Amino acid sequence: MLNLFKKDPIKKLQKKYETLLTEARDLQRSGDIKAFARKSAEAEEVLQEIDRLRDSMK
Repeated sequence: MLNLFKKDPIKKLQKKYETLLTEARDLQRSGDIKAFARKSAEAEEVLQEIDRLRDSMK
């Protein structure tokens, strides 16, 4: 019953990942390739964290 009120950390990270990808896309479209690369790397780190959490739940 108490699990009902717990926040899912994967959902929070997934939202952050999607936001980072959107920001990276916008940076790429504006021509700032260095900032795009940094934002993409940050998104990749979040994706790895999501994968680690999913693996630990198995």
